[in-house]
Amino acid sequence: MDHTSIKTLGELKRAGYKSKTIKEELRENLIRKLKAKENVFEGIWGYEETVIPDLERAILAGHDVNLLGLRGQAKTRLARLMVNLLDEYIPIVEGSELNDDPFIPISRHARDVIAERGDLTPISWVPRSERYAEKLATPDVSIADLVGDVDPIKAATLKLPYSDERVLHFGLIPRSNRCIFVINELPDLQARIQVALFNILQEGDIQIRGFKIRMPLDIQFVFTANPEDYTNRGSIVTPLKDRIDSQIITHYPKTLDIGKRITQQEARLKDVQRARVSVNEIAKDLVEQIAFEARGSEYVDAKSGVSARLTISAYENLVAAAERRSIINGESSTKIRVSDFIGVIPAITGKVELVYEGEQEGPGIVASNLVVKAIRTQFVNYFPDPDKFRKQKDKSPYKKVSDWFGDGNTVDLLNDMTQTEYEATLKRVPGLNDIVNEFHKDKDASTKLFFMEFVLHGLAGYSLISKHSLTAGLQFKDLLSGMFTMPKPGQDDDDDEEEDNFRRRKY
Repeated sequence: MDHTSIKTLGELKRAGYKSKTIKEELRENLIRKLKAKENVFEGIWGYEETVIPDLERAILAGHDVNLLGLRGQAKTRLARLMVNLLDEYIPIVEGSELNDDPFIPISRHARDVIAERGDLTPISWVPRSERYAEKLATPDVSIADLVGDVDPIKAATLKLPYSDERVLHFGLIPRSNRCIFVINELPDLQARIQVALFNILQEGDIQIRGFKIRMPLDIQFVFTANPEDYTNRGSIVTPLKDRIDSQIITHYPKTLDIGKRITQQEARLKDVQRARVSVNEIAKDLVEQIAFEARGSEYVDAKSGVSARLTISAYENLVAAAERRSIINGESSTKIRVSDFIGVIPAITGKVELVYEGEQEGPGIVASNLVVKAIRTQFVNYFPDPDKFRKQKDKSPYKKVSDWFGDGNTVDLLNDMTQTEYEATLKRVPGLNDIVNEFHKDKDASTKLFFMEFVLHGLAGYSLISKHSLTAGLQFKDLLSGMFTMPKPGQDDDDDEEEDNFRRRKY
């Protein structure tokens, strides 16, 4: 239907327009997209066999929905993408603040205009992009905000008594008639405010300040909630929960590949950063592994969850660390190094909630050890498991490297080394290049350098050598000398990741 040519109610009737509810719109458009094999929820990964089918079933059933899951599980994004299932435009009575359907007007204004002008009632068209409303539930949200209240200024201006329906000021929900309305973090809404939603959900009508009006609203409700809220801050009152037709449980990415896809899609990198910094797949895997380790850590509060925003921020910080290094060194381009992961620590400390034991350890130590654990986990995907050679040290592919450190040699890898210094430092360790060539001889030179540093971090993670924090980088040396010698000037003894082996083994 060409909405641009239809300007009045009479023209709308002659065009054969048929009214339908928003749930009918969603259902019909979903059916059409499913038949056409179209991706309904573009950009959502990992939910193809779980959450999305549940949500599609709820839409087909005409249900209001509660998306229940921990932070960073794309709940709000799913709700926003439902807008794509609405019709491109819908007609309303021109000037209506409640998006009145010209055939089924619900507001006093729309009814009066139609009664006065009939088929000459002016019509305007609302695009789907304007048919979405969202409210974050906070303790200060009031009934007036959501439903409405008497407006004394309007009463005085129009010289109307408070008993006149026209003095009402409508809240967000009535103004969202024929729209998708989302309430985020529903349990944070005060119980008395939740009670105000009962009639709206069950009967589709509202009451304001005792006015005897029945306003059959046409709304698709979507709620989001975090299960942590049920115990820590609030809860969804039982009668309201009973009125929400479908509760759909969301989850975190179940594989590294899905996590990587999300991170790469959402990371806000500048074009100049992408041109300057090259990131290999191993580094991308490590970023995702950090989140997996955090979700399984005894020091991180599992009830709070570990948001996908952690990996997104961590990846952005990782690239920024390499970019800063290249700028300082006057290099036009650079490759990611394992030592650049020092940049992801702030992304971790700000994104995880620690349990009591984690607070005792300190957020910085917990974050650093999550990186260590991620390296340790990923290491065996690229090199033999060092633990398998504990009793057969002569057969260990790492013997030459560990023996060299055992002879008292050390390696300092500073955060801002030039490429030449970095390469020279790694190649100074005998046997390191041999290990990489033995297991990854087909890799390019830059990836081999990354693997050489990766081996040092991996051996430290498996306690074959020790790793210590310096003011401006890391120092690798023999395990025993690292445990029994005093730190050198400039070495940060408090941040030593390997000095306390018992702590490291907890991770």
